[in-house]
Amino acid sequence: MNLGVDIPKTAIVAIDLHRGHLDMGVATMPTSPEVARQVIAANKRLFDWARAAGIPVVHLLTQYRNVPEIASNPFWRTRAEDPKATRKNVLRHNLKGMPGVTVMPELYDPARDLVVDTKKRYDCFLGTDLDFTLRAHGINTLLITGVNTNSCVLATTTAANVRDYAVIVVEDCVETMDGPALHEAGLLCIRTAFGFVLDTDAVMALPALCPARADAA
Repeated sequence: MNLGVDIPKTAIVAIDLHRGHLDMGVATMPTSPEVARQVIAANKRLFDWARAAGIPVVHLLTQYRNVPEIASNPFWRTRAEDPKATRKNVLRHNLKGMPGVTVMPELYDPARDLVVDTKKRYDCFLGTDLDFTLRAHGINTLLITGVNTNSCVLATTTAANVRDYAVIVVEDCVETMDGPALHEAGLLCIRTAFGFVLDTDAVMALPALCPARADAA
């Protein structure tokens, strides 16, 4: 498979795999319990493989100092005013100090993973040092996982594309709180214009992503 780069140097960008979405006991903008179980299991499998292959995992974590940082987005204010909106709790989501502002423990290896915890908008590059972190490690190829497919994953994939990263969205490692139709719509937009969409098995079968395996070949 041609990824469009001469020599891929890969990292996982794991978006908002935190308790605020995935821990039903504390989540302020939860997925369904079934989605949470599936996405946690799929990401754990991918991360375990990646760490063994020497591929870094970078966690992006949404965190706000206060409500005005959230409410400065005019459309988000309309979601908070709509009791039927899936995102009606947006003004109470992932404020600093809340229990949801923590990567799910089973997905985080503090000895090896990197965390960028200044994400405040759907685009993980906006207002964070993600691009600096990736460039500092020579990364040119991203495996994107996380929540939500149709907002943060889509926006970050678009942002990575326009910054000339090669992007693979790992299909079984992304999900949404907004339902399967919007999950599929997000993936359709991505595969049409912004990046590849592959499942974990297909990713693991790409020898160019794993330096040790590529050298052995």
